[in-house]
Amino acid sequence: MRTIEYLFDPTLAGLFWPGVIAALLVAVMGAVLSPLVVLKRMSFVGQGVSHAAFGGVGLVLFVAALTGVGGWGTGMQALVAVFAVGSGLAIALLSRRGETDAAIGIVLAVCMAVGFTLYRLAAGELRSRGLPPPPGIEDVLFGSVLSVGWADVWATGAVTTVVLGCLWWFRRPMLAWAFDGATAGSLGINGDRMRAVLLVLLSLAVVATMQVAGVVLATAMLVLPGVIGLAVSAKLRTVVVVSLVAALVGVVGGLVASFELGKNGIQTGPAIVLVLAVVFAVVRAVAGRSD
Repeated sequence: MRTIEYLFDPTLAGLFWPGVIAALLVAVMGAVLSPLVVLKRMSFVGQGVSHAAFGGVGLVLFVAALTGVGGWGTGMQALVAVFAVGSGLAIALLSRRGETDAAIGIVLAVCMAVGFTLYRLAAGELRSRGLPPPPGIEDVLFGSVLSVGWADVWATGAVTTVVLGCLWWFRRPMLAWAFDGATAGSLGINGDRMRAVLLVLLSLAVVATMQVAGVVLATAMLVLPGVIGLAVSAKLRTVVVVSLVAALVGVVGGLVASFELGKNGIQTGPAIVLVLAVVFAVVRAVAGRSD
């Protein structure tokens, strides 16, 4: 099996283990955030933020090309996170005026256009300077395990810690707002503030997920586990546990599929999402029979 060879061969393990660990961290983070995203119907908002992050990628690569850095590191990832958080807050601000769909559409379209334009300009600038090219466009859009280094693992671990810590700190008002916004408002819980906090955490999670699943598929990893959990139970603890199990099955199954079938062009990000989709279909089929 290629999976065993890649993970336990001393000459190859260093290439693959950072991506595997980062993917598992993303699974934990997504599993906890996902039920909240689904309950508040913010899946499309997350899609907007993930596509907006591509604008940040293009900007960072262009600045790196102009300054002669030409690389992609943890510092660059932090700048993309700032860009994504800013986009999430902009969507949250416009959502207060009842313009959510329009805001998402505008942010998504403009940032993707800016990202593609700056990516091409960065590639041309790096080529003219004789520097290494930027990450392949497919790797940015769909992720690449091999592009993940140990510095990225530490950054992903830090983001996961921040996200889980914030969710724990705001757990009571966040859960009250998620399950019953009207009652939460009568208890003095600021719904707009909770929405802004969730959008910031979602933005950070999207940036952390990008290297594993890419810009296009990042939101799927933050939505499907929650959908699966909520299809099984309405009890919060059960939902979170099922969501976590589903996320881990998706990540492990996707990694194995990409390792074993990689020679046929199957990338890790799409493989993870497809495994999660299969898990969802099975859960819905079983749940439908039990109804």
